[in-house]
Amino acid sequence: MQALLAFIVAVPLLGAAAALLPAPPGLRGRSPEQAVLRHGVTVTGAVLLAAVVLAAGFDHDQPSRMQATTDISWIPALGVRIHLGVDGISLPLLLLTALLTFLCALYTYFKPPSGPSPKAFVALLLVLETGTLATFAVLDLLLFFLAFETVLIPMYFLIARWGGEERRTAAWKFILFTLLGSVVMLLGFLLIGLKTGTFDMVALATDNGRGLSTSTQVIAVLAIGIGLAVKTPMWPLHSWLPAAHTAAPTVGSVLLAGVMLKMGTYGFVRIVLPTAPDGMRTFAPYLAAFAAVGIVYGSLACLALARNGASGDLKRLIAYSSVGHMGFVLLGIATMTPTGVNGALFANIAHGLITGLLFFLAGAVKDRYGTADLDTLAGATGAALYGRTPRLGALLAFAAVASLGLPGLAGFWGEMLALFGAFDPAEGLNRPAFLTFMVIGGFGTLLTAAYLLIVVRRVCMGVPAPAGPDAPAGPDAPAGPDAPAGPEASAGPDARAVPDVHGYELAAWTPLVALTVLAGLWPAVLLGLTDPAVQKLLSGGSS
Repeated sequence: MQALLAFIVAVPLLGAAAALLPAPPGLRGRSPEQAVLRHGVTVTGAVLLAAVVLAAGFDHDQPSRMQATTDISWIPALGVRIHLGVDGISLPLLLLTALLTFLCALYTYFKPPSGPSPKAFVALLLVLETGTLATFAVLDLLLFFLAFETVLIPMYFLIARWGGEERRTAAWKFILFTLLGSVVMLLGFLLIGLKTGTFDMVALATDNGRGLSTSTQVIAVLAIGIGLAVKTPMWPLHSWLPAAHTAAPTVGSVLLAGVMLKMGTYGFVRIVLPTAPDGMRTFAPYLAAFAAVGIVYGSLACLALARNGASGDLKRLIAYSSVGHMGFVLLGIATMTPTGVNGALFANIAHGLITGLLFFLAGAVKDRYGTADLDTLAGATGAALYGRTPRLGALLAFAAVASLGLPGLAGFWGEMLALFGAFDPAEGLNRPAFLTFMVIGGFGTLLTAAYLLIVVRRVCMGVPAPAGPDAPAGPDAPAGPDAPAGPEASAGPDARAVPDVHGYELAAWTPLVALTVLAGLWPAVLLGLTDPAVQKLLSGGSS
C-alpha cells in the first residue's frame, strides 16, 4: 500500500517525460502521434488501476486513519518531509482524479486535439495529473503548495495552445489570478510553520490550533483562504473561470471543473479547519455570505445566458453553474459541522462527476454543430438534439437534471447536507445569519432548476416552428404534399447528417453516468468514508 500510493503520484510524471521521447519502432502503430496518444491512455489507465487497488486494500473500518503512508525527511533544515497518506477524505478525490484523467486520455486517443504536437499535449496532461494527485496525497504544507502550483503551468498551456477563441487572454487571466492567490497562500503556510515549528499537516491537525494565538490564526486563515478561494473559485474571485472554461479544449474543461476546483475546497477541509479553528470561526460567517451570494449570482448569470436572444455560450453557462455549485461546498465548510463538511465533500465528488460529463457533452455538441451558441443550437439546428441526435440529447438532459439536484442522483445529497449544516451551525457561530444563508441557498436551488430546464428545453427540444398565418414563407418553408416529415422537417438549410454518440464517447461517458446514479441511490458508500475522517478532523485528531 505504501509503495502503491507513491506509484500513483510518481508514474504520471515519469510517463510525461517518456511521452516526449521518440516512440520505439515496434510501438509506433500507424504513426508517432497515435503512439503517444496510446501512451497517454496506458499510463493513465495504469494509475487508475493502481488507485482502484489502493481503494480495495484501504481499511474501510478505519477511514479516519492515515493509510499507505510514506514519511521521509527531504529538507531537514526547514523540517520539510516527503509525507504521503490517504484517509476517507482524500481517497475519493484521488479516485475521481485518476478516473477523469483516464477518460480524458481515452477521449483524446479517438479525437486528438487540433493544435500543436500531441506529444506536448499528452505530456502536459500527465504533469497535470501528477500535480492533482499529489495535492490530495501529500501531508506537508510546503509539498502541498508545490503540488498546488504544479497544475498551473500545464493548464495554462492546454488553454493557450489548444484552446478556442480568445485562448491566450483566458490563459493569462487564469495564470495571473491563481498565481497571485498562491503567493498569499504561501505566506500563510510560512506563518503557520514558523509559529508552530512544523509543516506536517497531521501534527497540525492533532494540535488543533493550540500552538497558535487567535490573532495568528486569523491572519493565517485570511492569507490561506484567499489562495484557496481563488482556485475554488469563490465569488467575487471567480472572474477567471468562465473565460478559461469557454476557451479550454474539451478535456481541459473536464479536468479544470472535475478536479482542479476541488483542490481549493480540499485545502479548506484538510488545512484550514483543523489547523486554525479559531481563525476559521472568525471568518466562517463571511465565507458563508460569499458562498450564498455566489450560489445566487451563478444561477442568475446562467439564467441571463440561457434566455432567448442572449447569444449565450453553453460552455460559459456550465462554467457559471460551477460558481453556484461550489458555493454550496463553501457553505457546508463554513458551518464547521460534520453534517455541513460531509455535504461539502459529497458535493465535491458529485460536481466532478456531473460537470465533467456536462463539459464532455458540450464539447461533443460543439464538434457536431460547430458552435456552442445557445440561440443557434435552439434555432438553426431545427429539431435540435432530441430530433437529430437523440442519444446525445438524452445524455445532456440526464446531466442537467443531475446537476439541478434531482433526488436519486448524486447532485442532491451534497447540497441538501450543506443546507442542513447551515440550519444548525457549529457552536459560536451566528445561527440567525446561517439560517438566512440557508434560505438564500434554497432559493438558489430553484434558480438552478430554472436555468437548467430552460437549457434542456431550448437545446434538446429546439424552438418549435411557427404555425398559422405568421409562418415564414420561402424556399425553406415546407408546403403541400411533398413537405418533409420527421425530425428534419423544420431544419431548413442547416439540415445535415449529424452523427449521434460514437462508441468511444459512450465508453468515456458511461462511467460518469453510472457513478452519478450509484452515488445518488447509495450515498452511504461515500459518506461512510468521509464521516469518520471529518469527525476526527473537527475534534482535533481524536476519533
